[in-house]
Amino acid sequence: MKTQELLDLIERDWARARPEIDTTAQLTVIGVQRLSALLEQELERFFAPFDLTPSSFDVIVTLRRSAPAEGLAFSRLSNLMAITPPAVTKRVDLLAVRGLVERQAHPEDRRTVLVRLTPAGRELADRVLTLHVANEERLLLGLTLLEGAQLRVLVGKFAAHLERLDEGGA
Repeated sequence: MKTQELLDLIERDWARARPEIDTTAQLTVIGVQRLSALLEQELERFFAPFDLTPSSFDVIVTLRRSAPAEGLAFSRLSNLMAITPPAVTKRVDLLAVRGLVERQAHPEDRRTVLVRLTPAGRELADRVLTLHVANEERLLLGLTLLEGAQLRVLVGKFAAHLERLDEGGA
């Protein structure tokens, strides 16, 4: 069932079953969840021919964008990707087996391990990034430029609110 059809059905059903309840927030959250799932499906489909997942691409593109030549410490990579260190380790392990990233000791701190792209990883990141940006533009073709800008603002505002809630704020 298409998302809008589902949302309309839920709204009608609640209007019949519990007309006193305002379902606006519920319908918005369900819509965002469906949108997230649809985007994830599109991205998985896009990255599959490159033997990548959205998660593995996130590692190589973050390294490509943010790492100095010697690489990034796992803690910094974790922060930049907004995921836990164990999740970074798992992703890096899978990419290292494929020869796309490599680990090396930090030259000044033997306790710190750096991760960096190999030449093959850098080439793949550059090749896929160009295609990925075009794919993202394709995904947003249903919105005008103004709507896209408004969506970015609203997503940022909504995320900031949820982050405050996560930190114990109101």
